[in-house]
Amino acid sequence: MGDLAKDINSKFENNRVKAMLNIIYTANWITSYQNEFFKDFGISPQQYNILRILRGAGEPIKVKTIKDRMLERSPNATRLMDKLCAKQLIERLPSEHDRRVVKIAITESGKDLLDSIPVNLNNELLKNLNENEAEQLSNLLDKMR
Repeated sequence: MGDLAKDINSKFENNRVKAMLNIIYTANWITSYQNEFFKDFGISPQQYNILRILRGAGEPIKVKTIKDRMLERSPNATRLMDKLCAKQLIERLPSEHDRRVVKIAITESGKDLLDSIPVNLNNELLKNLNENEAEQLSNLLDKMR
């Protein structure tokens, strides 16, 4: 198993400092893993999140709604959607009544891409935790926030 003190060759002032650094270190480890995983599919983890939001919505939704539902609040969500649009994974649907309003919909190609991505992609990251430990970790993270 990993040991933060050994991984970064450091000692900590107290367990709270160690916990905070461990969260940051682990978040970066997860991000690196996901970036590498999604590279094979030609998208980023944030773009994957947008596609899942759109598929889950079941209908075209506003950009603001997508931004509000994203796991990682991204100031560049519009740019991420531009890239998905260029890959024809999503489409913009302007409002007939108000040209300032644009809704976003996932395309069939976007749905096909999502279907090709294994749903158990995070299992490798959590393989060392049993169900009770995963629940405890989730509860502790919720408590922290």
